Parts: sequence; structure tokens; C-alpha cells
Amino acid sequence: MRATALALPGVLLIEHRVFDDARGAFFESWNERDFAAAGIEARFVQENVSRSRAYVLRGLHYQIRQTQGKLVRVLSGEIFDVVVDLRRSSAAFGRSCTVQLDAAAARSLWVPPGFAHGFLALADETRVQYKVTDYWSPEAERTLQWNDPALGIRWPLPEGRAPQLSAKDAGGAPLARAECFP
Repeated sequence: MRATALALPGVLLIEHRVFDDARGAFFESWNERDFAAAGIEARFVQENVSRSRAYVLRGLHYQIRQTQGKLVRVLSGEIFDVVVDLRRSSAAFGRSCTVQLDAAAARSLWVPPGFAHGFLALADETRVQYKVTDYWSPEAERTLQWNDPALGIRWPLPEGRAPQLSAKDAGGAPLARAECFP
């Protein structure tokens, strides 16, 4: 396994070691010892799977209390994944980083607590699996406005195409009014 630091402190792209043979392929998507060696000491308490059509946008979500670290990977399809630093004490506060993840590559994304996370499905029948370090809490959940100009995120949407959003995601708060971390 190889962990590569991305543009935001603590956010890591994980490239899993794949064992291919005539039968297919195998890789370890989670190995506590290897992840700890990469600086990720996490205890996962819940695992979620979402299924989306092309151009469904989910996020940008975070929990202000009961903060969640997330280990994200794609089981089928492809996503444009976005992480936003919401820690006011961070030099990267308000900045985002993006990465494309797909089912063909054995890669995962580690999103530590203190960040908003979301993604745009780029293919029909996209399935995303993510392990989280704390339980979902509807009272603690917050949504950051996906298209806030202050974030400068360039979502790869076809010209004239709006993403499909839930009511919650359509009503996200802009960064200037978002409840953030110290």
C-alpha cells in the first residue's frame, strides 16, 4: 500500500497493492497495521454504500459534533471526489482538493475529521463505499454549499447540465455562514 499526501493536510490518496492472476484480482482495502504505518489510526464503526446515477452530486457533508473520518472507495463507476478543509485553525481553511476515483483502480481516499466531503457521480450505477469513524448523527450533520464561489470548485458537469441534488444538498450553507471547526 502507498499513501500519497494531497493538497490538504491529512488527506491521503491510498493506492492498494493488487495481486492479479488468471482468476482475477485481490487487494486488501483495509489493513489496520498498514494504515497505521501511513499515519491513519482509525477505528471504523459504520460502513455505508451509496448508489448513484450519472451527475448525482452528494455533499458537501460533515458532522460538527461526532466528527467522522472517512475512508472512501468506488465499487463500480467513477466519481469526482471533493474535500474541503473546515478547520479555522488550519492554514488551508476553506481550500478544497479533488481527485477522481473509479472502480478500475485500487485506490481509496482518506478524509480526516474536520473536513467536508462530497462527490459527483460520473457514470450510471456508481457505487461508493465509505467507512466512518463515528456514527451518523442527524443533529450533528451539516451541509456546505456545493457551488459556493468562495470554494472555487470546478465540478466536471457538461455544459448546461445541473447536478441532481437532494433537498438537503441543494440548501447547503455557504462557507461564510457555515458552522466550522476550531
